[in-house]
Amino acid sequence: MRTKGKITQWDDDKGFGFIQPVLKGERVFLHAKALQNRGRRPQVGEVVTYSVAKDQQGRSQAQGVTYAGEKQVVKSAKAGGSWALKVVLLFFCLLAAACWFGKLHYYVLVCYACLSLFTFVVYALDKQRSQKAGQQRTPENTLQLLSLLGGWPGALLAQSWLRHKSKKKPFLRVFWCSVFLNLGLLLYLARVFG
Repeated sequence: MRTKGKITQWDDDKGFGFIQPVLKGERVFLHAKALQNRGRRPQVGEVVTYSVAKDQQGRSQAQGVTYAGEKQVVKSAKAGGSWALKVVLLFFCLLAAACWFGKLHYYVLVCYACLSLFTFVVYALDKQRSQKAGQQRTPENTLQLLSLLGGWPGALLAQSWLRHKSKKKPFLRVFWCSVFLNLGLLLYLARVFG
C-alpha cells in the first residue's frame, strides 16, 4: 500500500532522512537508494509517496519513493548484471589471449584479477556501511583510484550486481574516464613490451 508523506529531515552528505506520513503514524526512515528519481535531491517539506518495509532490525523504512506528480516505476525482475558480466568476461578473455600470444606477461592477468576482486570487496563493504547510519564510508577517490589501477572489472560488477554507485552520474563519468585511461595504458604496455 502506498502512503503519502512529507520529508521532514534530510542530510544530503549522508544520503538519508525521514518522512512523516500526512495522515497518521510515526516517521519513516528514508535512504537515498529508496528514491526512484535519484537525479533529484530531496528537500525538506517535499511531498512524496512511498511503500513501507521493515529493515533487518525491524524498523520501518521507505521504499519506492516518488515525488509528488511522478509515477511509480515498477522494475521487472531481470538479471541486473548480465551485461557487466559479459563485458568483464570479454575483457579477461582478451587479456588471457594477449598473455598467451606473448603480448603481455601473465602477472598482468593475475594483477587484474586480484585488483578486481579486492575492488569488488571494497564496494561491498562500502555498500554495507552506506545502509547503516554513522558508519565511515570509503572515499569516492579511493574507489576511483582502484578502478584506475586495474580494479575496474570488479567495480563494474559491483555497480551492476550490488547497485552501488550505479546512479551517481558525476561518479560514473569519472569511473568511465578511469576505465579508458587504464585500457589505454594497457594497450600502450602491450605495444611497448609485446
